[in-house]
Amino acid sequence: MKKTWNVTTPIDGSVIARRELHGAADIERALSRAVEAQQAWRQTEIGERVSYLKGFVQKFMSEAKAGGEELTRQMGRPIAYSPLEVQRTGERAEAMIEIAAASLADIVLPDKPGFHRYIKREPLGIVFVIPAWNYPYFIAVNGIVPALLAGNAVILRHSAVTPLCAEAFARAFESAGLPEGLFQYLHLDHEDTALAIRDSRVNFVAYTGSVAGGHEIQKVLVDRFIDVNLELGGKDPAYVRSDVHLEHAIENLVDGSFFNSGQSCCGVERIYVHQDVYDPFLEGFLDLTRRYKLGNPLDPATTLGPMAKKSGAAVVRAHIAEAVAKGAHALIDPRLFPQTEMGENYLAPQVLANVDHSMAVMVEETFGPVVGIMKVRGDEEAVRLMNDSPYGLTASIWTRDEDAARALGDRVDTGTVYMNRCDFLDPLLAWVGVKDTGRGCSLSKVAYERLTRPKSYHLRFQSAT
Repeated sequence: MKKTWNVTTPIDGSVIARRELHGAADIERALSRAVEAQQAWRQTEIGERVSYLKGFVQKFMSEAKAGGEELTRQMGRPIAYSPLEVQRTGERAEAMIEIAAASLADIVLPDKPGFHRYIKREPLGIVFVIPAWNYPYFIAVNGIVPALLAGNAVILRHSAVTPLCAEAFARAFESAGLPEGLFQYLHLDHEDTALAIRDSRVNFVAYTGSVAGGHEIQKVLVDRFIDVNLELGGKDPAYVRSDVHLEHAIENLVDGSFFNSGQSCCGVERIYVHQDVYDPFLEGFLDLTRRYKLGNPLDPATTLGPMAKKSGAAVVRAHIAEAVAKGAHALIDPRLFPQTEMGENYLAPQVLANVDHSMAVMVEETFGPVVGIMKVRGDEEAVRLMNDSPYGLTASIWTRDEDAARALGDRVDTGTVYMNRCDFLDPLLAWVGVKDTGRGCSLSKVAYERLTRPKSYHLRFQSAT
């Protein structure tokens, strides 16, 4: 008998779907189909692959409204925003489609008499994608679309929080006429996920999740010589310089801290503000934070929904309590957000001042609607504190001086440097982290290099005599 599980909504804890877990026989069936389908797909011209993927995008984006509501019910993002993820997932796919042909083209070496020499990019085979729940379409599409365009087959194992997103992808691919077996999904527990990625027919793993989960993936693959892309934890910093455009920085950093209830891989979790602008920055930041409306995410007026997991909410509460016990000042009165009584998943946004790096909220991933704001004397102190973290996904610098931003960016240990923006992903730039944020790369032309292997051709011509 197959195992089943209930998909519950963080809105009120009710069951919104019931699904069967796939098992060993399902894994075997999916892998066999994927191998067969990929053998033909790898011989398909890039133009034909592009046509199929464009068809997928059209079908997928046509369901933005329905897909957005389904997303809200699964993980709690306000309905005012969730359809945008469906729409922008399509836009991200379109960006990767546009660069596919050039990124996958042969590398032809300069002429050499009597020889033809070139490097071909060959698909790996089967790509196993394990995305996270916090941006369940965005994160999944980062692996799925470039993998297919590169000539691979894809098996998707989505989070147990957002399994219906896997099914939405499957419907769109089926409607677009993608050959059977090239895209499949499996609902798996941890044990069977490990069984699947140990299989010799899996050639690449793309995982987004916790640091602990990344370590488990590496342990499972310890006896296999395949590549893996790991996007793990984050504690992304922002530095507000004295020459900042203050209103712009406040507006964007409040959004970067609290959008999606702070459950963003590249969300801002700590802010360092130059002492010359600290007071007006903090005053403006608090004023804007107090304008959020916490509540049922199906209400179009709600701007802050529940956290997706009770365990995540517990971490946020623990980090705030520990910081306050060590002397931090919690500047947002929770009584301004009485909707916190709706359940454990509902948290008011919180801003902490008088913080330092002895507090977990300034060094460990919190992943919720709280941010610490710390006064600094200048660039040197800011860079030292920004680098005082086990993570490095993004960092933002808020200044009118581009040269200063470049120079500071060169010294910050991070995968992406922003100037005057944050919590944003450009699909034409490499998405990469350092330290415990993981390894590997998705998006941009660099992703296509990771999803293919180079094969060299060294052809010598001999005369007929």
